[in-house]
Amino acid sequence: MSKRQIAIVGGGTAGLMAAETLSQKGHAVTVYEAMPTVARKFLLAGKSGLNITHAEDYARFVTRFGAANDWLRSALDLMTPDDLRTWAAELGTETFVGTSGRVFPTAMKASPLLRAWLKRLEAQGVDILTRHRWTGFAGKALTFETPDGPAQIEPDATLFALGGASWPRLGSDAAWVPLLRQQGVAIRDLLPANCGFDCDFSEIFDARFSGEPVKSVKATSAAGTTQGEFVISRGGIEGSLIYAHSAALRDALIETGKAVLSLDLAPGRDHARIARDLERQDAKASFATRLKKATGLDGVKAALLREVAPDANRLPADALASLIKALPLRIIRPRPIAEAISSAGGVTFDAVDPHFMLNALPGAFAAGEMLDWEAPTGGYLLTACFATGKAAANGIDAWLAAN
Repeated sequence: MSKRQIAIVGGGTAGLMAAETLSQKGHAVTVYEAMPTVARKFLLAGKSGLNITHAEDYARFVTRFGAANDWLRSALDLMTPDDLRTWAAELGTETFVGTSGRVFPTAMKASPLLRAWLKRLEAQGVDILTRHRWTGFAGKALTFETPDGPAQIEPDATLFALGGASWPRLGSDAAWVPLLRQQGVAIRDLLPANCGFDCDFSEIFDARFSGEPVKSVKATSAAGTTQGEFVISRGGIEGSLIYAHSAALRDALIETGKAVLSLDLAPGRDHARIARDLERQDAKASFATRLKKATGLDGVKAALLREVAPDANRLPADALASLIKALPLRIIRPRPIAEAISSAGGVTFDAVDPHFMLNALPGAFAAGEMLDWEAPTGGYLLTACFATGKAAANGIDAWLAAN
């Protein structure tokens, strides 16, 4: 009996994991990738240390995907963080847990793991065709632009793993959205996730502090309260602390047209102590001197306080202490989706069955960042891409067996 022919459109982590799973089950798998090489976003993410997953308790880990928690649970159970570390070890990449709970390869690079992975896929008979850009449908066939001109294929099953809309220069350009919408697939508009934001900073503040880190602060939004640091970017803010609140800030802007991030500039001191220490300062001293002696704030933190509240120097001690503990930073807009680490939106929950098959296109499945979920940075994004790739591959295998 001849092997069933499976097309995987997209050569990122979700697509390659599906290719591995399906080829292990004996299917003939071809990966079609628009770019000159596969897994380009995976490689770029690994340049500064590949954060492959997170080692926190699994019961907590599976709550990191917001509205998609229940939807993704079956996929995550197929490839847990421990499973992912075992998989990497089998490919010769040992991992370690950093102080934050994030998991990294010991070599701190993605390239050795990817090379070993591609070697395994080749040994399993997976064909990878680069510079093959999917352009839509011709009846039941898939159409591509290739180095040899237009081409059509009609596989037994298809997996779309084309990514979201962040970092389009690496291949995730969301060109698939109108193509699938034309086929009746419900898709929520793609939005920036884990992104920076524009703020209404003055030109003077921008010129002086752009690129400066703001360390040891607490940030509060509808997402809760987290401590960390962020960076003043040109015209706004970015960094890990901001990414933790990006979904809440973005959604507030969409729903109400405004968003505020509350910053505790002195998380190590309570309100009463700050107010008391401010009261004790010499009234003849400059505001900068009084602020530094009483609270330890100087540099970018002191400047940010003055930028948000220009009359801070005139406030009584108690009101100034309140401002330092809850500085209301007004958010104007998210940075463009092309600059975001990831994207939200995509193929909706009800557009796929429990095995990630598109209801409007029997025999066609979707995985990875194409699906409507988002997660914070810290290894959650990659883990869910691997997991949904494996889950969709299992769905394809089951569907082929039944058909």
